[in-house]
Amino acid sequence: MNAASPEPLTSFLCTLDDIPDGGALEIAAEQAGAPGIVVLRRGDDAWAYRNVCPHFSIPLNYEPNTFWAYDAELLMCAHHSAMFRFEDGVCIDGPCQGAALTRVAIRIEQRNISALS
Repeated sequence: MNAASPEPLTSFLCTLDDIPDGGALEIAAEQAGAPGIVVLRRGDDAWAYRNVCPHFSIPLNYEPNTFWAYDAELLMCAHHSAMFRFEDGVCIDGPCQGAALTRVAIRIEQRNISALS
């Protein structure tokens, strides 16, 4: 007997066009006190991570929805200048070099970005 794999549950985050190309968008957590999500965009590609720096477990941004992104390649933590690659969230420079952001699985369909659970 072959049981069909159930489709993963999805939760709408934003549209691709809500995120500046080469930049980031903050998605607030649904529960108070929980970390939000940062969604990064380069062209038609996007990546999502928990908005928590692995150095001190604090948000990557200092002000709401304000992120430092460089050349559509790197995201910088506003607190300690750690630099994370868009593609895999790995810190390539700074106090937590070698550590990585916690990935949030997403799906992009018709320019809508949803988190998978």
